[in-house]
This record gives sequence, structure tokens and C-alpha cells, in this order.
Amino acid sequence: MPNVNARNGIPYRESVMIVIILAGMVCWSGMTTLSRAEDAQDEAASRQLLPELRLSMQDAMQAAVDNNPTVQIFRERVAQAQEQAFTQRGALLPNLSARVSGARRRFFLGAFGGLGAGVSDPINFYESRIALTQNIFSLSLIQKWRAARTNIEVAGLDSETQKMDTMALVALAYLDTLRVQKSVKARLAGVKLNKELLRLAMQRKSVGMATKLDVTRAKVQLENEKQRLLVARNDFGSAKLNLSRGIGLSFDVKLILTDELKLVPVTPQTVDDALQVAREHRVELKAQKKRERLAALTLSSVVMERVPSLSGSGDVGLIGNQPSRALTTDNVQVLLSIPLFDGGQREGRISEQRSLVRMESLKTRDVEKQIGLEVRDALLTMESTQQQVAVAGEGLRLTFQELRLARRRFAVGLATNIEVTDAQTRVTQARDNLIEALFNFNASRVNLARAQGRLEAL
Repeated sequence: MPNVNARNGIPYRESVMIVIILAGMVCWSGMTTLSRAEDAQDEAASRQLLPELRLSMQDAMQAAVDNNPTVQIFRERVAQAQEQAFTQRGALLPNLSARVSGARRRFFLGAFGGLGAGVSDPINFYESRIALTQNIFSLSLIQKWRAARTNIEVAGLDSETQKMDTMALVALAYLDTLRVQKSVKARLAGVKLNKELLRLAMQRKSVGMATKLDVTRAKVQLENEKQRLLVARNDFGSAKLNLSRGIGLSFDVKLILTDELKLVPVTPQTVDDALQVAREHRVELKAQKKRERLAALTLSSVVMERVPSLSGSGDVGLIGNQPSRALTTDNVQVLLSIPLFDGGQREGRISEQRSLVRMESLKTRDVEKQIGLEVRDALLTMESTQQQVAVAGEGLRLTFQELRLARRRFAVGLATNIEVTDAQTRVTQARDNLIEALFNFNASRVNLARAQGRLEAL
């Protein structure tokens, strides 16, 4: 007769199997939970191990100067210009060379006349010689060397311009990251407020002072605010990645921004004073004037090709049919080169260079006008954004007042939560307006500093 559990009549073997299966399921569930807990701990630990970097906006701009690849590329262009100048200088310096040769030759005697048509016996030739060449006088080479030295200055100013552009872009990226960070905080405050409104609607419904529609409307508003929070957090992550890229940092570095998006006092400037500062500090204007100078020197070097040039050369060495019996020979000569006619090639290049000089002059005037436009626009924008910040701050204060009144009316049953929802929507819009106004104000500060060439003063 089978062994049966006395309490419920289940066979003993089946009861044992059920116990084993249940124990296995419990163990598996515990292991899975433990594994998930360990994974969560590992992930949290990895986040804690990420290097952190605290940055102010000035620190971010300076770090970009040291790490940004584009800035480093322009520094290499300066090095290239220096090497080109060394090459041009080399044409003005003596050139010294040496050669050693050995040959075994047989000559056709008929080529010398009267010696018959035979071939001579093999004759050995050995020679070692040192040669020196020197451009004694060449105005064209001198002007080319001066142009190459000016090109170094142009490359250095271009590198400085790129540094300023990079600093401005990083500063704007820093401000944009602060803007999105502030938006995340605003969305969190919105979620918190909507949770309170939902709780209030549920309390009023429990006492019969609100309907299910009021509760549903509050839930919809809460979910909408959560959606905005998710979007804001994603934008914040993207903004930090863009900032890291602009600075030239690793994406694994956790950035902590120490500055705040706020209204700061600025020194009033007239348009004339701001333009005067820009003319003194804008690197682009200095670089363009150097380009104009470079074009003039290049034109001069081509024109000077009309002038005769003087060069000298000489060599000294040993020559003979046996090394031990070699004799010393030397040669010295001076060459005066007088250009007469080259088919009009030189005149064509002169006309081309004159056109380039005129082009650079026009570009200089265009740069001056562009600087004037940027300075005036930055001043106008700064004045406007200061007013926008004041208006947005007052608007936010009034929307909070409206929200408080709407909540009171809803709490005492004088209105539905439609008024509260509308007031909450206007609070959200007012927060966004203030954040946008603060961002525009600080961005205008950066743009004005860039327009004046004084980003270091921020």
C-alpha cells in the first residue's frame, strides 16, 4: 500500500517532489534577486568611479585652448609658416656641397681629329671637389623672405582667432548646459507641484467636493510634466556631451558646472567706446591688415624680378688619373643676370598680385564693417535681454500668485481644477521665459566680449 500523507492524503513521493520543486524555485528566485542586486551595486560603483571635473566657464574656455583639436591644428600651421620662412632665408645664405667621383673611360680617338679611328686604352679619372654658391644681390629673394616672415605673423594671428572662436563656442555651450540644467530643475519643481495638485484633487473627491474628471485631469497634467522632465534630462545629457567635445575632454569625465545662470551687473558702454575697444583688440582685424601687408610684399617680390641679380660660385678640388698623383684645380665665377623678356609671364604675375592686393584691401574694409555690426548687435541684444529678464521675473511672480489664488478657490469649491491647471501651465511657461531670458542675457555678454576681442575679461 503506497505511503500517504496522513493530513491531506497526498502520496509521500509526490509531496517530497513538490517540496523539492518549491525549494528550487525559492533558491532560483533568491539567486536572481541577489544577481540583480549585485549588478545594481556594480553599476552604482562604476558611476561613482567616473572621474569628476568641476568647471567654471572661465576654466572651460581655458581647457578648450589647451585641448581642442582645432586650436592645435592652427598651432601646427604656425610651425609650418616658420619652416617656410626658414626655407626662404636659405636662398639668401651660402650653399656648400661636396662630391667625390671615380671613373674608367675609353675614348673614340676619331672625335679628336687626326688620331685615327681607333679607341684609346682605358683611362682612370679620380676627382674630389667642394663647391660654393651664393646669391650676392637679389631684391626679389629679399622681398620673398620678408613676405615669409610676415606670413608667420598671419598664421599666428589666425591661430589666435581660432582660439577666440573656440573659447566663445565653449562659453556658449557652457551656458546652454546651464540653461538645460535649470530646465531640469524647473521640470522637477513642476512634477512636485502637480503631485500636490493631484493629492488635493483626490482629497476633495473623497469628501464629494470634486469629480473623477478632476482627478483624471490632474493625473494627465502630472504625466505631461513627467514627459517634459524626461526630455529635459535627455537634453541635459546631450548638452554635456557637446560641452565635453568642445573642450576636448573624454566623454567618460563627469562634468560639474560651478557657475550659475543669473543676472550679473555689467558696465554700461557707449557704441563709440565699444568700437574703440574692438579696433584695439580684435585679432581678425590685425590678421587682415597683415594679409594686406603680405600681399604687398609678394607683389614687390615679383616686381623686383625686373631688377638684375648678382650671384657667385666657386669650387676647388683634386683631379687625376691616380689618387696619389691628383692635382689641385679651382674655379671662381660671378654671374650677373639681367632679365630682358620672358614672353610676358612676369607682367602677368604682377597684374595678378596687384589684383590680390586690391582684394585684401577690400577684405580689410569688410572686416571693419563686420566688427562694427557685431559690436552694435551685441550691445543692442544685451540691453534688450536685461529688460527681458526683469519682465520674465515679474511674470513668474504674478503666475505664482495666480496659482495660489486658483488653489484656494479650488480648495473651497469655488472653481474646478481647470483654473488650477491653466495657472500651472502659465507657471511653467513663465519659468521657461525666465530661463530663456537669463540664457540670452549671458550669451549676449559672451557675444559682446567676442566682438571686442576680450573674452578673457569675462
